[in-house]
Amino acid sequence: MLEQASAPLAPLTTLRVGGPARRMVTATTEQEIVDTVKDCDGRGEPLLILAGGSNLLIGDDGFDGTVLKIASTGVIRQKTCSGLRLGVAAGHDWDAFVAEAVSLGAVGVEALSGIPGSAGATPIQNVGAYGQEVGQTIAWIRALDRETGEIRGMQSRCLEFAYRDSVFKQNPGKYVVLTVWFGFDPPAAQEADRLSAPIRYAELARALGVEEGDRAPLTDVRETVLKLRAAKGMVLDAADHDTWSAGSFFTNPVLDVAAFDALAARAASVPPRFPAPGDRVKTSAAWLIEQAGYPKGYGEGPATLSTKHTLALTNRGTAAASDVLGLAREIRDGVRNRFGVELVPEPVLVGAAL
Repeated sequence: MLEQASAPLAPLTTLRVGGPARRMVTATTEQEIVDTVKDCDGRGEPLLILAGGSNLLIGDDGFDGTVLKIASTGVIRQKTCSGLRLGVAAGHDWDAFVAEAVSLGAVGVEALSGIPGSAGATPIQNVGAYGQEVGQTIAWIRALDRETGEIRGMQSRCLEFAYRDSVFKQNPGKYVVLTVWFGFDPPAAQEADRLSAPIRYAELARALGVEEGDRAPLTDVRETVLKLRAAKGMVLDAADHDTWSAGSFFTNPVLDVAAFDALAARAASVPPRFPAPGDRVKTSAAWLIEQAGYPKGYGEGPATLSTKHTLALTNRGTAAASDVLGLAREIRDGVRNRFGVELVPEPVLVGAAL
């Protein structure tokens, strides 16, 4: 376990903005994580949990407390009568885990390739992309309950997964994820028989040359998703400022039918429409941003929209958190004024607000 005072935080986030932490502890084992959390909670010390830093915007004043950098790694493999179980440590690189799962023939996370960050962060907002969500394959989670001090095993059915939501997001700060266990059907014995889950995303289906609902070779899906994400600046590359972002900055709005009809009435063309639970309608935040007058690359300061994807707010190299927040406010307010729809930020904001 490593302790550091006045620790820079910007280099530990994919946006690369934000002030320092008064103190940072880097924990590489579960016991170190638990001990640090209990120590800080026992002393009433403000605590920020940090892992991959890919969905985080820290304010320019930093964090006046302890930042716990979760650096635990490793994947446990278990064969059961019902299939394959993979337990991944919270600090393990997410894409490295996906690559291992695909190599083993595990089906259900291949479309989540290339997402930056750590495995332990993925269940918090039920990370999803290209028609898949982690909640579809998570079997259970081992987590520290900070209110009781107990380590709990939490079954998937108790995690209340929904679009970018979970029991963890609904109860911020209550739990610290330690290990995420994924459950997969038995892998096909021959690599040629290892096909993906049904393709549920039109763009991915087109890129693969298949129909929606069809399956494709597992490795082909992973490689295609990586190419699609790279073309949008969504695969980390230190030399490409389009990747100096927190990924999609706003979630796709989920509206009731009346609100969607009101949006459609104000729009010059038909907005994208996707079914959502509860007879609601999901539409595209990227479409709203573009139609409100904010194209790719919009902005003249050190923070701009990505030149590849309008949902990503990027640091062009010298941005402060205030620059990113200012751009986010401008876009949020512009979409609201044009369409009457309130965009909701996806990253966690620490010492910052829209």
